[in-house]
Amino acid sequence: MKSDISSCNNAAQLKRLIDKYFDTIKGEYHLEQKPLKSNKDNAETIEHKVWDREPEPATLSGLALALGFNSRQEFQDHVQHGRFSQAIKQGILRVEASYEAHLHQNTTGAMFALKSMGWSEKHEQASTNTETENTLKVEIVNSGPPPADSEKDVKL
Repeated sequence: MKSDISSCNNAAQLKRLIDKYFDTIKGEYHLEQKPLKSNKDNAETIEHKVWDREPEPATLSGLALALGFNSRQEFQDHVQHGRFSQAIKQGILRVEASYEAHLHQNTTGAMFALKSMGWSEKHEQASTNTETENTLKVEIVNSGPPPADSEKDVKL
């Protein structure tokens, strides 16, 4: 049985395919016992993860491929007019949520991805217009000392 959108007879099956994609990108690992470095004479160990398959970030292209689409255009067409477009829209929202969660780690990449998904940096205005629905507010917080202007400013 082919595991893509063409084999789905209902939205629940499609949601399972979407869940499978998100489970797959989490990666796979097993636990191994490792001796504690500080206590070489003692047989104390600690468990640590050994990755069998590294985790991957969630992406729209990855979701589209996992669902069996051959192009972004085919994926977008199905989102707009497909039988189970609501289930796919929920999958897309999960990808957006993963980028949004990374805003505090790597703002540039996450902001780029969110902008390409329709988010914007427009300042909210007192308006009844619905355009502010997808507004992204970003606050850049500087921490630590400012960078040196030249090598002469660096003190070791």
